Amino acid sequence: MPKAKASSSKNLVIVESPAKAKTIRKYLGSDFDVLASYGHVRDLLAKEGAVEPDNHFLMHYQAVEKNQKHIAAIIAAMKKADTLYLATDPDREGEAISWHVRELLNEKKTLKNKNVFRIVFHEITKSAVQAAIDKPRDISMSLVNAQQARRALDFLVGFNLSPLLWRKIRRGLSAGRVQSPALRMIVEREEEIEKIRFTGILGYGGRGYRQRAAFYGKTDPVQG
Repeated sequence: MPKAKASSSKNLVIVESPAKAKTIRKYLGSDFDVLASYGHVRDLLAKEGAVEPDNHFLMHYQAVEKNQKHIAAIIAAMKKADTLYLATDPDREGEAISWHVRELLNEKKTLKNKNVFRIVFHEITKSAVQAAIDKPRDISMSLVNAQQARRALDFLVGFNLSPLLWRKIRRGLSAGRVQSPALRMIVEREEEIEKIRFTGILGYGGRGYRQRAAFYGKTDPVQG
């Protein structure tokens, strides 16, 4: 992969938080525009069928409504830029956000003949940010797929179980990929415990010494 070079043309950097964007903008100078995605820019459709298990787990996304203003700003800035640096957080959620930003911009046809790079840094310092700019990489689809698998499980489990909790307990509760199997394990363990029936306690015997004289003692079994 060719090394990315900052040029006199406009470069667009996408991070997740506006505070981080403000700081990084000071480090990079006027050749760079730095915008925040404010978290995820796309999410699964909020309806049945958003994940298709029988179709290779095909997932259907839509833009996050509350972030429409920030998405519009990113699209407008990309139209003026020649290079895109995706600098979201260095974890699977951040990787997925970068992928979603790229996919969204592709849908808007703003990336034609433009460079797209993924950069990561683990501290907000000028040297760390510049080092990331100098050593970009591609988006890791392994991390993206890991995040999508987690999100698909959240949806497939929660979409069916959460309404049940709303009816039986109260609205607002969620049943996710962690709570549901954990609850099942607890219930199954409790059922196993309830099957235990105590039929008796074995007697014990042993040899001891008192004032140099040996003696033998034992207890009789106690029926439960």
